[in-house]
Order: sequence, then structure tokens, then C-alpha cells
Amino acid sequence: MKQNRIAYALIVALVGTIALAGCKKKEEATPAPAPVVTEPAPAPAPAPMAATASVVSVDLGSAVGADSKVTTPTTTFKPKDTVYAAVSTTTSDPAAPVAGKLSAKWTFQDGQTVHEESKDFNLAGPGVTAFQVSKPDGLPAGKYKVEISLDGAMAQSKDFEVK
Repeated sequence: MKQNRIAYALIVALVGTIALAGCKKKEEATPAPAPVVTEPAPAPAPAPMAATASVVSVDLGSAVGADSKVTTPTTTFKPKDTVYAAVSTTTSDPAAPVAGKLSAKWTFQDGQTVHEESKDFNLAGPGVTAFQVSKPDGLPAGKYKVEISLDGAMAQSKDFEVK
């Protein structure tokens, strides 16, 4: 009888296990959440750069017109001539005014400074600024140079001669 009890106990345990497995509620497979698709944020607009001025050219002559441009460019002058340097400038943004300072330094062949002058400007787009040098008793014959600086930085230079 002891064997029957063990057999019955095993059968009851087996039936109970099967019954529990059959009664167990099936878990529904829940789909994984769909990945969230986001559009990349637009790149921030670049900060506007401040407009800048630059020296385009320097023309030398003995006369300038009402527009401050040299009427007849030359690099050779007479001692009694007034020497003009017409400095053409422009700005990086023609709609944005730019303020600054142009300077002209006139030197003789030995490096001696003959004349220095600075002018403030406030322009948008192209412009011309004229500088001049002369002496009542005439400039000594020799080789000269004019150096044009924009806001303290050397921009261009021109050599000329007085004969």
C-alpha cells in the first residue's frame, strides 16, 4: 500500500502541475514601443559678422576732382606740386555703415617723416578719401613713399619721385 500512496501522491502532484500550467493566463506579447523619430533641430543661424572696411587702391596725382579721385595718375612730380593720394575703400556689406580711421604717412628717401595726417570715416560701400602733401618752398628732389594705414594697420604704400 505504501507504493500506492507514493504513486497516488506522484499522480496528484503531476496532475496539479499540469492543471496549474493549463490555468496560467497566457501573457500577451506587448510590442516594443516604436522608436520616436525626431527631426534634427535646425542649425542655429550664424551670428552676423560685423561689416569691415578695406583699402582697395591708392592713386597718386597732382590734382583731384570733386569726388576726391585723382584726375591724372602719376608717380613723378615737380617740387612745387601738391601730391595727392586718393585712397579708395570699400566695405564688406554695402548696407552697413563702417566707421574707422585712415592715416597717411609721407616719408622721404632717408626715412624722415615729411607729413602725417589721419581722417575719420563713416561709410557704407565704396568711398574715396584724399590726402595731400606740399611745401611752400617746394619738396626737395628725391624718392618718397606714402604709407596708408586703416585703423592703425598698414594697408598699402606707394612710391613716388620729385624731380
